[in-house]
Amino acid sequence: MDSLVREGPDQVAMSFGGKPTRTARHPLHAIKWTPPKTAGAVDPRTVVNPEQARALLAAVPGIGRTRGRRLHGMFACMYYAALRPEEAAGLRRQNCDLPEQGWGLLTVEKARPQANKRWTNSGETHDSRGLKHRAKDETRLVSVPPVLVTILREHIDRYGVAPDGRLFRTAKGRPFSSSAYSGVWQQARRVAFTAEQAASPLAARPYDLRHAAVSLWLNAGVPATEVAERAGHSVDVLLRVYAKCIEGQQARANGKISDALNE
Repeated sequence: MDSLVREGPDQVAMSFGGKPTRTARHPLHAIKWTPPKTAGAVDPRTVVNPEQARALLAAVPGIGRTRGRRLHGMFACMYYAALRPEEAAGLRRQNCDLPEQGWGLLTVEKARPQANKRWTNSGETHDSRGLKHRAKDETRLVSVPPVLVTILREHIDRYGVAPDGRLFRTAKGRPFSSSAYSGVWQQARRVAFTAEQAASPLAARPYDLRHAAVSLWLNAGVPATEVAERAGHSVDVLLRVYAKCIEGQQARANGKISDALNE
């Protein structure tokens, strides 16, 4: 019986009646292909400034009957604390230090990403998991400004928390689906933005609030090590991903060098 006989990674042989006959190099090895590089870096066109971010957040509570109000604090966490959507969805009351005055502190320890029920341990669309790029039980601390402290305190006073302490959920106690909060976000963009802005990539996704937060911190001069810790990145990944969003650093660097030379 004729058959193919593999002789190694580069050569194959045909067997005719049990007698192998060597052939040329495998044709697949003559193909040269380099996987395309992924962009990785954040597109600066998606990053809102603080005034635009405030306008978007102010528009959210007016969307829908109660959905926008219930999601307002979740979106605020993405902007003021740079939480990923799944991290904001997993935020619990016991993770929040919310003083009556001054800055607060969030302990980010769980995420609730959305997935098909077949791929979650609980059989639900949202499964509680550890943080992205972190060890299973590792947490991170994020200091949050008074404006977010106030938003979260008001949210808890109005809606309470779920039995497990989660802050953000539907009126029936279920996690918000990505399609639900994305729909609210698109409506808020149409309210807060001009038609031209709404048609642009500017804050096209809720995730872009996180990008805006990290970009703001870097441009404000917060050390990259501190920004990376708060955002849950390594420093090298942080600077690579947000390199195009850092503005005015050349003039600032020149001034520091000049000061050092004149000492």
